[in-house]
Amino acid sequence: MTEANQDRESAPPPDETEDVFGVNDELVGAVEEALEAGWPEEVGKLVMDLHAADKADLVESLGHDERLRLVDILGAGFDPEVLPHLDAAVREEVLDRLGPERLARLLSALDSDDAVDVFEDLDETFQHRILTDLPLAYRHILKESLTFPEDSAGRLMQREMVVIPSAWTLGETIDYMRAADDLPDDFYDLYIVNPKHQPIGKIPLSRVLRTRRPVRLTEIMESDLKAMPVELDQEEVAHMFRQYGLVSAPVVDDGGRLIGVITVDDVVHIIEEEAEEDALKLAGVTETDLYNAALDTTRARLPWLAVNLVTAILASAVIGLFEATIEQIVALAVLMPIVASMGGNAGTQTVTVAVRAIAMKDLTESTTRRFIGKELFVGAANGVLFAALAGGVAWLWFGSPKIAVVIAAAMIVNMVVAGLSGTLIPLALDRVNIDPAIASSVFLTTITDVVGFFAFLGLAAVFLL
Repeated sequence: MTEANQDRESAPPPDETEDVFGVNDELVGAVEEALEAGWPEEVGKLVMDLHAADKADLVESLGHDERLRLVDILGAGFDPEVLPHLDAAVREEVLDRLGPERLARLLSALDSDDAVDVFEDLDETFQHRILTDLPLAYRHILKESLTFPEDSAGRLMQREMVVIPSAWTLGETIDYMRAADDLPDDFYDLYIVNPKHQPIGKIPLSRVLRTRRPVRLTEIMESDLKAMPVELDQEEVAHMFRQYGLVSAPVVDDGGRLIGVITVDDVVHIIEEEAEEDALKLAGVTETDLYNAALDTTRARLPWLAVNLVTAILASAVIGLFEATIEQIVALAVLMPIVASMGGNAGTQTVTVAVRAIAMKDLTESTTRRFIGKELFVGAANGVLFAALAGGVAWLWFGSPKIAVVIAAAMIVNMVVAGLSGTLIPLALDRVNIDPAIASSVFLTTITDVVGFFAFLGLAAVFLL
């Protein structure tokens, strides 16, 4: 048998290598068909072995009626782990269908951080109805979590953790963990506390496995803890995990007492959420609206479009100042969008880099100066390059070297202004505690449009008339 034949025979069939992860169209179609035909057993078989995240994707892929029918069919077998993975709009539909009693049972089966994530999005009436059906200890956790600021470490933390007194040996710790029935399902570190319940160190599980029983915990613990204050913003939490390569971190109250732990899987969600939020804000969208009603989406986008209308009117007013110039030289009306468009696109590139750098805390005083200088140079270099290209096209198009010089000069001016504005606007907004991801694009578009039109038409009025 040749080597090529061996490769063909050893390779898995194509249909087995496709859609290894997630939910494919074939599965969604099969579930829809089983729901339509009223085959609950078939639906259960199709859904049973899916991961909770894939079940959530399946629920989101179904239409509204099929989605609710699936919830009804699964009944008591509905996987509580699905709820944290659902989009907020879809989750609201599912929770309404589940009702308070079933939802209370599902929440009590979740880790406390996931339960808080689901619970905090409910309206106040629904929350009170659920609390009455929850165990007392779990009720206290949820109510206390809501007292912490939104998007804070207190909302992210889970209460399930392994806490060990500092006086114990490793042998005592292992015996305790084997006998305890309330340990979390998954954990990475053991947290060592003093008599005041303040964390003084942690021990990774890998070190526990390699250490002999008589050794005291204080001899092998890592004392360099990165403890998170309970009110620390989730962006700062994510930055700490990224900066120090953390797998888990303790959360402490105002008195320094250990009250919870944040794990890396929670931080992955934070990073994704913050990145998505910044990307949406740059486009003037407050939240992902894939599953929202059309009228809700329309209302949510109206304010941003209204602001853009005002800035567009301002740019048009600048054009109106040079109405007589445009009437005499029609070519200007054809060419002036080029200058504004190139400046806007160049500025958007710079703003995107600046917003990301601010979010990732990459800009210090020295790096900020270098960043501004670099973007100024890039703007000038690109301005000269595209000035030559645009000027050449204008000369060939209209046969006028003067028009070519005017558009080239305006291009350089606007590209330099775009590079400078793309750095200074987000930095200034961040300095005055305004989210640069939301407001930067509005100011940038206004500046590049106004400067672009004014430079081009102003130079034309001076040199062409």
